[in-house]
Amino acid sequence: MSRGMQAPVILLKEGTDTSQGIPQIVSNINACQAIADAVRTTLGPRGMDKLIVDDRGKAVISNDGATILKTLDIVHPAAKTLVDIAKSQDAEVGDGTTSVTLLAGELLKETKPFIEDRVHPQIIIRALRKATALAIEKIKSIAVHIKKDNPQEMRELLLKCASTALSSKLVAASKDFFAAMVVDAVMILDELLPLNMIGIKKVTGGALEDSMLVAGVAFKKTFSYAGFEMQPKTYTNPKIALLNIELELKAERENAEVRVDSVEEYQSIVDAEWKILYDKLDKIHQSGAKVVLSKLPIGDVATQYFADRDMFCAGRVPEEDLKRTMKACGGSIQTTAQSLTPDVLGTCETFEEVQVGSERYNLFKGCTQAKTCTIILRGGAEQFMEETERSLHDAIMIVRRAIKNDSVVAGGGAVEMEISSYLRDYSHTIAGKEQLLIAAYAKALEIIPRQLCDNAGFDATNILNKLRQKHAQGGTWFGVNILQEDIADNFEDCVWEPAVVKINALTAASEATCLILSVDETIKNPRSGGGDAPAGGRGRGRPM
Repeated sequence: MSRGMQAPVILLKEGTDTSQGIPQIVSNINACQAIADAVRTTLGPRGMDKLIVDDRGKAVISNDGATILKTLDIVHPAAKTLVDIAKSQDAEVGDGTTSVTLLAGELLKETKPFIEDRVHPQIIIRALRKATALAIEKIKSIAVHIKKDNPQEMRELLLKCASTALSSKLVAASKDFFAAMVVDAVMILDELLPLNMIGIKKVTGGALEDSMLVAGVAFKKTFSYAGFEMQPKTYTNPKIALLNIELELKAERENAEVRVDSVEEYQSIVDAEWKILYDKLDKIHQSGAKVVLSKLPIGDVATQYFADRDMFCAGRVPEEDLKRTMKACGGSIQTTAQSLTPDVLGTCETFEEVQVGSERYNLFKGCTQAKTCTIILRGGAEQFMEETERSLHDAIMIVRRAIKNDSVVAGGGAVEMEISSYLRDYSHTIAGKEQLLIAAYAKALEIIPRQLCDNAGFDATNILNKLRQKHAQGGTWFGVNILQEDIADNFEDCVWEPAVVKINALTAASEATCLILSVDETIKNPRSGGGDAPAGGRGRGRPM
């Protein structure tokens, strides 16, 4: 007698979406390729820009891979991995975010046929890791080290690295101007090169070339009361008081009640309030400070008081600007006016208020402790200036990396072609599936020079053939020359990048590829409350 059909075992909640096996890996690879396609056209000096409008209608124009991927609201779980590696590349080195996304997408594309032919993912992962280790070893062996003891040579190196980073941005036309500005800005910092000590302020109007670097602190004039215009606007060697105190009469609290029997008593309360304020102001004046900055408001009485005594004051100064002023001019931020001794006051050579476009800026120059600087950017459109700020951020990061790691390689696809050639030759010396997989890795690396050609409208096949021939003949640094529509020795043409950019990009791209290949099942839980659960069907233990 048959025992009848066995009831299905229910493990997961109703409406749970599960998919597994080879179709799942292929589906993840396709999703990642769609991400790579989104940023593909932004690579290189001839790359196009993307205009992204968010849900609030704010427009972002950018060709920085990390910015584009961050702004896109990506929901596919596997594709988010590529967003993460672009973010990590941005945080770690600052540039090469598009390259890392493209490399990961291309590695997945090259491994897809092996997955479809049922090669086990772990074999592919092992080969990719081996190829990455070989590639990084090769980069380290061919990278050129610059001597740090020669400041002139070091500056040249940094300028070339900054120019290369800026050549693919919107501001490429003024890259020499901005490269010099970025290098000067980073050179001002101390050994730790803290990023937050470079302030970037944006003022609409004027041309890009009107942008300037202030060796010290610059911040926008804050809200001011009557009497402000009577204050002097320039000082030489002033003492600077940095405060976190409110210098205005406090308004009575609502529903506060003070019972007085006579006018004299009321007057004594008012007088006490004024006395507290004037005591604070006298203490600040007696300290010898000429410039008074406070994070909290400075009222009209205080403004007039300072103006009468030829002192300058600014209230509601943003905290980061106050901290940068403290780092540059010395002194410390005080929360009371009682102990304004000379050691807590800062100083600088010159303080002035200048007009920049339609804004007024307070500039502290010739700071004694000067380990900080401010870049004031000018430009027409808001979005354009925001993209300029992002471009400068990338260049600053690259210069910092180049100072810390003094080895450089040639850009423009040269280093990728050299590694590709090396791995292809190496793959011929080994047997088994690894041979095919390492050759596939070598082919994937060619995406960078190929995409540079495609974006510039060149014949990619022709240029890649020339490059393969040159690298086979030992031309290590030959890459794509965008200006001549040909190939050239990019090291001689000063298209330089810190080696750490390439090493980081290869490591991140191969890690992401291995991660995506190692996932063979996705389980998506339905939202709680079962709102998204599909309508009842047969199976899953339902009555027939």
